[in-house]
Amino acid sequence: MKKIFIILAIFLMAILVVLGIKVSRIFLPTTHDKDEIVNIKIVRGASPVAIADTLKRNGLIEKNQDFLLAVQLFRQHQKLKAGFYQLRHGLSPYQLMKIIAKGKTTRIRVTIPEGYTSFQIASLLQAKLELDSTKFMKLVRDGAFLRELKIKSPSLEGYLYPDTYYFDWGINERGVIRIVVAELMKNLTDSLMNEIKESGWTLHQILTLASLIEGEAMVDSERAIISAVYRNRLQKNMLLQADPTIQYIIPDGPRRLLNKDLRIDSRYNTYKYPGLPPGPVNNPGIKSIIAAVHPANVDYLYFVARGDGSHIFSKSLKEHLKAKRKFDEYRRLVKRKERLHGK
Repeated sequence: MKKIFIILAIFLMAILVVLGIKVSRIFLPTTHDKDEIVNIKIVRGASPVAIADTLKRNGLIEKNQDFLLAVQLFRQHQKLKAGFYQLRHGLSPYQLMKIIAKGKTTRIRVTIPEGYTSFQIASLLQAKLELDSTKFMKLVRDGAFLRELKIKSPSLEGYLYPDTYYFDWGINERGVIRIVVAELMKNLTDSLMNEIKESGWTLHQILTLASLIEGEAMVDSERAIISAVYRNRLQKNMLLQADPTIQYIIPDGPRRLLNKDLRIDSRYNTYKYPGLPPGPVNNPGIKSIIAAVHPANVDYLYFVARGDGSHIFSKSLKEHLKAKRKFDEYRRLVKRKERLHGK
């Protein structure tokens, strides 16, 4: 009988030792460089197992079981929060669990490129912040929300300012829109707004013109010249024939435009309808907005791409057609070289 008690005691002690070792591991830091920072993203609805996998994959824990044991012992299953975290190597599974349970997230860097449409921005924010792109697009056209933002437009297209932002995890669609619209208004300084007012143009018209400039210009020095071309054509009651307006209405753009695209019956089709389109066709940056307000003092009425991002500008249709033939020759030469090299 005594031997049985001794054996049981030894067995229990062995179990306690094993458990002690296992429990102690949740308080022990990993052996990696403590100065190394790792960025991780925990998606909404991620289970403790999925979170442990993410931590292990990034070298923050050595065994999934260590993190899962910490979660189980401290009953944190329902408290682990989604978000973007900057975590330092050398933290223990327990410390990692506490950080994630408290939701100590890092702001997420999101860059909205100049010339993005509202749909492209919605897709970007869905990927970066897990926002609902459908809900975002509904807000872009929500009349009550636009009135709340004091935007006199049927849509927020053109008013979503392209820049680099740092968003808190968990921000909703309304919150993001408020921030990017406020950034536009901040960049529209009092002096710039006064210049717009004195020009006889509305802000909506300026943003619309700026979006056409943004869609065409790849060289900053050409923005004011492109602005002048469009303004000159408007003054002469010529069709703008702005390709960015066609890219906006085709369902599979951006791509090379076809003749059939130019026949699409849409008020945005500036090959078919005179004047500016009803609104912006993308969200322009401040350089294009300034160019829309301050066009160059030139008589150009046409421009065609050189193939290197810059354009050839012309005053007459004859000059323009000559420049266009030159570009077509260049494009054929490029295609010939590509075929020769098997591209």
